[in-house]
Amino acid sequence: MTLNVRTLEKQHALVILAWRYPPPYDRYNFEAHQFEAHLRDLLDAQNAFFALINATGELEGFCSFGLGGRVSGGDYRAEALDIGMGLRPDLVGQGHRYAQVVVAYGSQRYEATQLRVTISAFNQRAQRVWQRLGFKQVEKFFKTNSGETFIVMTCAV
Repeated sequence: MTLNVRTLEKQHALVILAWRYPPPYDRYNFEAHQFEAHLRDLLDAQNAFFALINATGELEGFCSFGLGGRVSGGDYRAEALDIGMGLRPDLVGQGHRYAQVVVAYGSQRYEATQLRVTISAFNQRAQRVWQRLGFKQVEKFFKTNSGETFIVMTCAV
């Protein structure tokens, strides 16, 4: 698989905001009433969002390194590179190959020695993807203001 990791541009963000996932993954749909805020977050350089582009130039997913991979309520005091990732709805379930590319890219670009992902506890499929890459659960917490349960997984590089 040829996959290029590029800085997320506005045209990518607009496509991502329109993606719609079927239940139970519909919780990852961006809310239309917060469109402008989501767009700002995706384009904010502090959140370090990147587009995952295939060999024919199609957007297949996105990832983030740093603040964009965190969820309010988690303990992020330990030094680690936070990773977030999302795939186009028709590619959900194929996360392992994308996660491999994201881990390699983030480790190299940020010279990270410790990686961290935060995943909704319901998403067993995503947890298995990261476990296959050597990540281990280190924390479980409730998201601020929603009560949704999340887990934090880390991996030494």
